[in-house]
Amino acid sequence: MAAGQILSEPAGVPAAAQAERRKLRKHFGRFDILFFLLCTIVGVDTIGTVASSGAEAFTWLIVLAVVFFVPSALLIAELGAAFPDEGGPYIWTSRAFGRLAGAVNNFLYWITNPVWLGGTLSVSAVTAFTAFFHDGKDLSTPAFYVFTLAFVWVGVLAAILSFDVGKWIPTIGAWSRFVLLGLFTVTVVLYGVRHGLHGFGLGDFSPTYAGFVGLVPVLMFNYVGFELPNTAGEEMTDAQRDVPFAIFRSALLAVLLYALPILGILLVLPVKAVTGLGGFIDAIRQVFTVYGGSVAGDGTATLSGAGSLLGDLAAILFILTVLSSGVTWVMGSDRALAVSGYDGAAPRFLGVISSRFGTPVRVNILSGLVSTVVLVLAHQLTGGSAAKLFGAVLGLAVSTTLVSYLGIFPALAVLRRKAPDTPRPYRAPLPRTISAVLTLLVLFASVQLIAPGLGDHWFGPAYAPDGWTHAERWQYLLTEAVPLAGFMLLGVLFWALGAPTRAAAATTRT
Repeated sequence: MAAGQILSEPAGVPAAAQAERRKLRKHFGRFDILFFLLCTIVGVDTIGTVASSGAEAFTWLIVLAVVFFVPSALLIAELGAAFPDEGGPYIWTSRAFGRLAGAVNNFLYWITNPVWLGGTLSVSAVTAFTAFFHDGKDLSTPAFYVFTLAFVWVGVLAAILSFDVGKWIPTIGAWSRFVLLGLFTVTVVLYGVRHGLHGFGLGDFSPTYAGFVGLVPVLMFNYVGFELPNTAGEEMTDAQRDVPFAIFRSALLAVLLYALPILGILLVLPVKAVTGLGGFIDAIRQVFTVYGGSVAGDGTATLSGAGSLLGDLAAILFILTVLSSGVTWVMGSDRALAVSGYDGAAPRFLGVISSRFGTPVRVNILSGLVSTVVLVLAHQLTGGSAAKLFGAVLGLAVSTTLVSYLGIFPALAVLRRKAPDTPRPYRAPLPRTISAVLTLLVLFASVQLIAPGLGDHWFGPAYAPDGWTHAERWQYLLTEAVPLAGFMLLGVLFWALGAPTRAAAATTRT
């Protein structure tokens, strides 16, 4: 074991950790990491949500790319190369702040993803399917469950497969993004030449505080994930060289892959017609009429001929893109939870790597079960409304995700102090400043998710989410805060259930 790894580990490393690590296989190369990161960071499920805020959304996307996205890339590049242990963000957080903090943080980091897969992503996929293959009509309830449950469990199966097989899902997903977003961008230009575009003046790009409050959580949600490949740190062929390489290249590509389609939607559709769930899909249907089809007076697009064929191709690419987003996050977060299981911060039962596949099969199955429960419950509670289901689950996924980074981002500055002699192939500039700025931004976004507009006009007209009134502010606060508090308590419970593993490690050490 390298000196840097020894310094990064707490006293009493469980023997279970060594036993499970021996089952890991090294087959995660430089370009595998790059494609994995593109699937992690570039998601199409939130493009409509961002675009629905108008031209101002494009301004904040660029601003946050500078003040949040790039600094987080610098931070993760150092941590990922200096501490390339399996489990990545769990290892950094627990070594910096202790196993209890690591357990709570890691539970939040993990639970987000089965919730996201079973809610936001599965609904996005079924919406694309119905828009292009079912004449825009909702599926019957049995058909809805057949489609979405197949979507969830195909993703789980991909996560279970050994990484030399499973990694092809992120590779296919990355190329799906290139083709889908590239084709859409080119088609927007063709559509603009033929039909003209929606104009907006420079004033429409002016940033506002209300716009910042509404957009910053979703944009940060889009811009996190650089650390995810490090959850498979000991499966990388050369983490210390490949992690910085992949991070810096994926950062540039990610900004372009977000900015171009969002700008395209704003140019094609009036802002009032853009919805969080269907905005991107509606824009695809409209611009693809240049290949065959028409747009009615009410804005309804009908595709025919080559337009219909290319539209169907775009729908398939869209579904592959959202599937690969879910698969990469489940692959990574499941590995982190398994590591906490054999490290004494979660039940030992979950900390098992399959000898056959080299993957955490037990956690993978648990993720699939959680996704299924979320899917069924959310569908029933929202009365089958896809838009309501999408919004409810996205809000929960964003809040749990961002709160988990309150443990990850400060770890850079803390580990610089606690492990100063650890070899660092890449050193981020101004580590304390980067850690502080990123942590404060995440803290602000997390507070605004729970209490929108706090500090100005809490739950005022400019801040209240769609469908909510000022009188319902306490009800909204509870719907956001109670699940978050419950997840934190479950993290504490997982830590408590890891006590026998920690005790065994302490006994072995003495």
